[in-house]
Amino acid sequence: MSLLRKYEIMILLTEEFNDSELKTWVFNYAKNLRKFNVCDISVISRGKHNLAYPIDEKQKGNYIQLNFSSMPKYISNFASILKMDSNVLRFLVFNKQL
Repeated sequence: MSLLRKYEIMILLTEEFNDSELKTWVFNYAKNLRKFNVCDISVISRGKHNLAYPIDEKQKGNYIQLNFSSMPKYISNFASILKMDSNVLRFLVFNKQL
C-alpha cells in the first residue's frame, strides 16, 4: 500500500496576472511543493473568468488547477502557504482517491 495519495487543488488568483506572471507564480508554487517530496505535478490553467460574486472587491479571477501526489500529512502545509499569499482569493483541496 502506497503512502502517497492523489490530490487536486483549485486556486482562484487575482486577475492582475498576465500570462508570463501567472506561469512564474505557478512555477514558484510547484517548486515549493517539491520541497515536500511531491511528485506527478501537473498544472492546468482554467483561464480568467467573471466571479459569481465579488471577493475582496475583485470581479474576475484566474483559475489554476494543480494535480499531484503527496503524503497526507503535508496538505496542511500547502494550505498554509496558500493562505499567506495575498494573490490567492480562494482555494480548495480535493482528495482524488477513494
